[in-house]
Amino acid sequence: MIYISIIIGCILGAIIGMNAPVISYTYSSYLAIAIIAALDTVFGGITSVLNKNFDLKIFLSGFFGNAILSIALTYLGERLNVDIYLAAVVVFVGRMFTNLAIIRRHYVDKWTNKFEQMSLKMKEVNATEKKEAK
Repeated sequence: MIYISIIIGCILGAIIGMNAPVISYTYSSYLAIAIIAALDTVFGGITSVLNKNFDLKIFLSGFFGNAILSIALTYLGERLNVDIYLAAVVVFVGRMFTNLAIIRRHYVDKWTNKFEQMSLKMKEVNATEKKEAK
């Protein structure tokens, strides 16, 4: 069922993307920094789900709060003629890599434990087969 939802979402996204107007260069930096902030929040949400301490209120406030703050920094930087948004990019991307590392470690440990358990079961089966053969 989840695969059907993913396929439908991808098809809808492609259709909407082909028919949507192109973002002008003036607003592209705002959209880019908002997307980076949103992705940071999504990776943080995935990490908190794995750590079993996810809270929807914190996720939503972080999602919109980070996006609004990053857009405000970009606007302020444009008015001051200073690339302040680069600080937000560095922070958000750094946090994304940290959260991705936590997610990766979680699944690597999970898969490693699964394979270790499987190998222990195979050793037990082989040991019992050898005893039965004697």
